[in-house]
Amino acid sequence: QVQLVESGGGLVQPGGSLKLSCASSGFTFGSYTMSWFRQPPGKEREWVATIGPTGGSPTYSDSMKGRSTISRDNANNTGYLQMNSLKAGDTATYYCNLVGAGSNFWGQGTQVTVSS
Repeated sequence: QVQLVESGGGLVQPGGSLKLSCASSGFTFGSYTMSWFRQPPGKEREWVATIGPTGGSPTYSDSMKGRSTISRDNANNTGYLQMNSLKAGDTATYYCNLVGAGSNFWGQGTQVTVSS
C-alpha cells in the first residue's frame, strides 16, 4: 500500500525556519522524481521545488529560490524541504508529490502558518 506522510509543519514567526519531511512506503522511492507543492488559503495549489530521483537537478519556484532547499534520503525513503526566512505569504498547506513509472502520488499535506 502506497503511503506518503508529510510532517514538520506548524506555527512559526516571520523570519523563522521549518524543515518538512515526506516519509514514503509501498513503492521504490528512489525511482521517483519528488516535488513539493503548496496551497495557500483560498488559492490554487502551486509548485515549490523538485528534485530528481537520485538527488540531482533541484529546481525552485521564484518565490522560494534562495530560501529553501529540497533534498532526499533514498536509503530511508524520505524527502525534505528546508525553508528559511519564512514570510506570511508562505502560509499554506504543503504537499509532497512523487512521480514516476506512470504513477503520481500525493501526501495528505502539512500545514505551515507564518505569523507573529
